[in-house]
Amino acid sequence: MRIVLILVIAIHGIIHLFGFLKAFGLSDFSGISRPISKPFGLLWLSVFLLLAFTAILLSKQSSYWRIVGISGVIVSQILVTIYWSDAKFGTLLNIIILVSILLAYSTFRFQSTVRAETIGVFMNSRSSGKKILTSPMISNLPPIVQKWLNYTNVIGKEMVHHVYLEQDLQMLMRPGQKEWSKAKAKQYFTVEPPAFIWSVDLKMNPWLKVVGRDKFENGQGEMTIKMLSFLSMACVKDNVNVNQATLQRYLAETVWFPSAVLSPYIKWKPINDTTAEATMSYNGTQGSGEFHFDKTGYFKKFVAMRYKEANDTIPKEWTVTAIKTEERSGIKIPVGLQADWKLADSTWTWLKLKISNIEYNPKATPMTDNEKKTTPSPI
Repeated sequence: MRIVLILVIAIHGIIHLFGFLKAFGLSDFSGISRPISKPFGLLWLSVFLLLAFTAILLSKQSSYWRIVGISGVIVSQILVTIYWSDAKFGTLLNIIILVSILLAYSTFRFQSTVRAETIGVFMNSRSSGKKILTSPMISNLPPIVQKWLNYTNVIGKEMVHHVYLEQDLQMLMRPGQKEWSKAKAKQYFTVEPPAFIWSVDLKMNPWLKVVGRDKFENGQGEMTIKMLSFLSMACVKDNVNVNQATLQRYLAETVWFPSAVLSPYIKWKPINDTTAEATMSYNGTQGSGEFHFDKTGYFKKFVAMRYKEANDTIPKEWTVTAIKTEERSGIKIPVGLQADWKLADSTWTWLKLKISNIEYNPKATPMTDNEKKTTPSPI
C-alpha cells in the first residue's frame, strides 16, 4: 500500500509540473486549456516540489511526510478550484492523499498513546534489585508447581520483574470464520505491581487494518479495538468482568516468566499430582485458574472460567494450551500456544500465537525504543 501511495503522490506531482512548464512556455500542456500566468506557474511548481518531497519522505518512512503532504494537497486543491473545468479530476487524487495522511496520523496517535501507557507502567514498577531464585524459596508451593519451576530452569537465575515480548498471531474474529487473519503483537509486563500493555496490529485484508490495545494495571482491565486506527469498534473499561478477565489473562501468561508465580498476590492450592489451582488477588480484583502439567513438570495447559464479553452473566471455559516449548534466555517456556473458548455446542479455537522475541529484565522499555525507529503505515 505504501508503494501504491508513493506512486499516486509522484504522478500527481508530475502533473503539476506540466502546469509550471506551460506557464513559462516550456511545454504546450493541453491538459489545461486556459492560459497560466507565471505567478500561478510558480504555484504549480511549488505543488510539484511539495508532493515530490512528500513521496521521498514517505519512501524513507519519515513521519514528516504527513506535514509536507497536507501542505501540497491544500495548495493543489486551490489550483484545482481555480482551474476547475480542466483540473477537477485532481480533487480525487487530493482526497486519496488526504485520507491516507489522516489514517497515518490516527495510527501515530494510537501508537503514541500505547507508548505513553507503556512508559507509565514501566515507571510505576518496582524492583528489589537482582534477586536469585533458590530452591528454598519455592518449598511451600504444591509439589507439581515446584517440578514445573525446576523444569523451566528458573532456579538459580535472576527473578524476572520486567518482560518484553513480540508475538506472531493467527486469529479468528468470530466462530465459524474460515480464514485466519494474521497479526503481530507487542507486550510489556511488570511483576511488581502486576501489569501489562498489549498492542496488536491485525490485517483483515490488504485494505483493512485493525489495531487493538489491552491493558491490565492497578487491578483494572481495559480493552480497545479500532478499525483503521480511528474508528472505535470496542472500548471497555471500568467493568468488573473485564477486570477479572484481564487478571486471569495475566495469571495464564506468567508461564512466560515463571518466577512471577511466587508473588504474594498469587496463592496456590494442589488439586492432584499434575494440577494446581492458582488464585490471584490484586487491588480488589480476583480470579483463578488451573495449571495442568505432566508428571515431569512440563506445562500443558491453563484452564479458567472466564468472562468472554463484558456484559456476560456467566463465565465460559477458557483454555490456553501449549503447542511448542523452547528454551529462551536459559528458561524453558511455551513459545507456541492456542486459546479456546468452550461454547454451548462447540469449542472455538480463536487464537494461535508464536513468541518471536522475548527479553527478561530489559534496562529500558524495548517496545518504546523499537516503535521510535518505525513510522506508521499510511493505511
